[in-house]
Amino acid sequence: MTIWRKELAGEEVDYTGDYLKVKGGTVLYPPIQKPYPPLYFGGSSDAAMEVAAEHVDVYLTWGEPPEQVAQKIARMRKLAAAKGRTLRFGIRLHVIVRHTEEEAWQAADELIAYLDEETIASAQQIFSRMDSVGQKRMTDLNKGDRSNLVVSPNLWAGIGLVRGGAGTALVGNPDQVAARMKEYAELGIETFILSGYPHLEEAYRTAELLFPRLNLSKPAGAGDRAFISPFGEMIANNKIPEHRVAASSRS
Repeated sequence: MTIWRKELAGEEVDYTGDYLKVKGGTVLYPPIQKPYPPLYFGGSSDAAMEVAAEHVDVYLTWGEPPEQVAQKIARMRKLAAAKGRTLRFGIRLHVIVRHTEEEAWQAADELIAYLDEETIASAQQIFSRMDSVGQKRMTDLNKGDRSNLVVSPNLWAGIGLVRGGAGTALVGNPDQVAARMKEYAELGIETFILSGYPHLEEAYRTAELLFPRLNLSKPAGAGDRAFISPFGEMIANNKIPEHRVAASSRS
């Protein structure tokens, strides 16, 4: 990431590390986003947090209860400040939003209605062998117990019974889900990476029911395509072809 950031910022890079060596490294096609596309990164281990503090632009957390997210943000701000940097923050969540709270919780229950205890136990055993600190934090929220899945108001850990990674969902009516998102925003969360099951149907529900409750705006120029794609123009060296007009004569 040290090499990547410098090259995309327009520098010519000479670098010798334990695993990588670069001399005269440059990029042919400069990025539209300056100085480079923002780096999004998640990790709850000490090592991951140190990397994030030094390199990334947006630190991501899975959907933990607000008090745990607040602790993470505070720690990451301290680590980044020690390196003379500041970070932005994002969160990865599933969403189950319906017209009424009852409909939302019914949809959540239906997602795991056919999970038997053997399937849950098998998944939890696999998770227990992982060395991911983030996965351990997700697993600790539900502890494999389907009777203890509401881990914070409108925050449901049922997905994490059998799914690795992001295992929580915001569940409720549009006002409830919007209120929970605003609570995270007040902690410092700027970016919400959302998904649902089935993906397409939940995307429509989120746009139609939830988005009107949120203060959303389209960034200026968003969607504008003001660049030329490199695909079809790739070359195997650092010499960019010059456009030349050949002189010709006819007798």
